[in-house]
Amino acid sequence: MTMQETEKFMQEFFASVKKTSCVVGIAPPFTSITVATKKAQGSQVYIGAQNMSEHLHGAYTGEVSPVMIKEAGAQFVLIGHSERRLHFHENNRIIRHKMRSALQEGLIPLLCIGETQEEREHNITKKVLTVQLNEALQDLPKEDVKKILIAYEPVWAIGTGQTATSKIAQETHHFCRSLLANSLGKAIAEKIPILYGGSVRSENIAQLIIQPDIDGVLVGGASLNVESFVKIINAAC
Repeated sequence: MTMQETEKFMQEFFASVKKTSCVVGIAPPFTSITVATKKAQGSQVYIGAQNMSEHLHGAYTGEVSPVMIKEAGAQFVLIGHSERRLHFHENNRIIRHKMRSALQEGLIPLLCIGETQEEREHNITKKVLTVQLNEALQDLPKEDVKKILIAYEPVWAIGTGQTATSKIAQETHHFCRSLLANSLGKAIAEKIPILYGGSVRSENIAQLIIQPDIDGVLVGGASLNVESFVKIINAAC
């Protein structure tokens, strides 16, 4: 959205949502972060960024550093979104550096992981998720890992109208939780929120959110419309 569109969205959003028990975050484009932050001031809504550079400083023309997005008002940042991996060829090394840089600047990283349709058909979903998680969190202190969020987004379900069944989503989230428990301990693993993202709609949110290992959702296309976004929030809370 443009800045004008973001301002209109935020006005309509706050007019529709007076109070909610859910933690809600909105991640607009870089150019709209300040606008969104001003509109969210005094509310419990977190404002984040959709991406950031892995570099804090330096000659990286066109990049936006975590220092910049924090100054603009962002509190969290999406890292490793499937579209960044697919279209901009971000690998696990880059994502690991972004995780470190975000934490260093006091931003909450929302780490996105997930398998493609081809990987799922080849029955390597668990292998893919294991590599993505392990390499993204490699050598991060446990105290820092406690601050992150994880979003499982099956790439085959993004923008396709397909959604992993609540059973598939729960099984995959439980697997991710088990990976975290093996490396960090059960106590820490249970405190790390794992969100589901993949064609989340008001029609399927109720079945997803009741699963024991699904702590929330990462809403894509349905969040672009205030009415559909609010329906999801109301159904989840």
